[in-house]
Amino acid sequence: MNSHSVSPDSIRDAFSKAMSAMYQQEVPQYGTLLQIVCEVNAHYLQQYPDTFTPDNPLAVNRLEVERHGAIRLGSAAELATMRRLFAVMGMYPVSYYDLSAAGVPVHSTAFRAVDEAALLYNPFRVFTSLLRLDLIDDLSLREQASQILAQRDIFSPRTRALIAVAERDGGLTAAQAEEFVSEALKTFKWHSDAQVDLATYEALLNHHRLIADVVSFKGPHINHLTPRTLDIDRVQACMPDYHITPKEVIEGPPRRQVPILLRQTSFKALSETITFTDAAAGKHTARFGEIEQRGLALTPAGRALYDRLLQDDADFSAFPDDIAAIRQQQLGYFRYTLQPGATVPAGATIAQLESLIDTDVVRVTPIIYEDFLPVSAAGIFQSNLGSERGKVSKGNPNKQAFEQALGCAVLDEFTLYQQIEDRSLAALFAAR
Repeated sequence: MNSHSVSPDSIRDAFSKAMSAMYQQEVPQYGTLLQIVCEVNAHYLQQYPDTFTPDNPLAVNRLEVERHGAIRLGSAAELATMRRLFAVMGMYPVSYYDLSAAGVPVHSTAFRAVDEAALLYNPFRVFTSLLRLDLIDDLSLREQASQILAQRDIFSPRTRALIAVAERDGGLTAAQAEEFVSEALKTFKWHSDAQVDLATYEALLNHHRLIADVVSFKGPHINHLTPRTLDIDRVQACMPDYHITPKEVIEGPPRRQVPILLRQTSFKALSETITFTDAAAGKHTARFGEIEQRGLALTPAGRALYDRLLQDDADFSAFPDDIAAIRQQQLGYFRYTLQPGATVPAGATIAQLESLIDTDVVRVTPIIYEDFLPVSAAGIFQSNLGSERGKVSKGNPNKQAFEQALGCAVLDEFTLYQQIEDRSLAALFAAR
């Protein structure tokens, strides 16, 4: 980065706020949702004032700015350029998600910040899906969809130019960054004019609603944004009071004393008027508002236990629900810091960590899960696009093809969480 560049974190922060403002204008119910979440969070913090430690004021700010969005892309070329666009904002592809097993013909990654300081600054992420045309059973329709997608360019010429400038110069100046946010936002804007005629739209819709959503429009309109709540059950219960209809169930783990992974709910997608290229008018259902509650990031062992309980439809009481047991069984990731006013005794080593925790020298806090759950994502998609599977083949994971389209390997989420835990331990014992 050159000396005149603004930080990618600043660009990401500006972009996420601009995205939120745009989406509130496009989907007014989303503004109402933000109001509900703000009120619920304030009530929760009144009840539980120790939720955030006083030595970490950024955590409260992070709660206020936290959002994730979701988009659906149609081609490998779109995904490769989107990777470069998000890189300008310090967002990188983390994990591979296969949703095709649940009847949703996409595979996905999450673009997000990976550095802990960057996450504290603004953890905005975008769950980004790539349409799997190979799962369309009708070969002629598959070819038609491919041709339609090949004719569109979802990025403005200036967006492409500014991406190139950032790559060449190692960043953007303040003026360039402001222009980049404005230009990049155009990619995610809603277009009520379709790029297909009514007959083509209905043929795509008949195969799968998501295929129609990806192929029929000029760009990958942001299909939802998501504030973070500290009490998703209360938000779910409150929505009808504000004339918002929530989905029937909350996706993810059950309510627990120690929240784990990710819980999500949403309000039902809007039915919006669109105009087709043959001047016919119709309705399209795609965009909605979502809420998330994030908990502890699980280790591979913890995730394996969670997945097994989920697959077997088992009682989740088999998963420990207190921090000590989760930590001792190495099911979750934790951050280790000194208690206020405490010091690590001279000569102490990591082998004495348990004793330092027991004597209130070291504080243990859960590391928040920053990623997604494929089953939950599919549940959100299906509740807003219709539960029917459509005429698509049930696919298998194809991480290699996805990474080839992306232009790089996705990062491993477990490695990222382990690095945060390891660094906290290293800093703890370096502070003696």
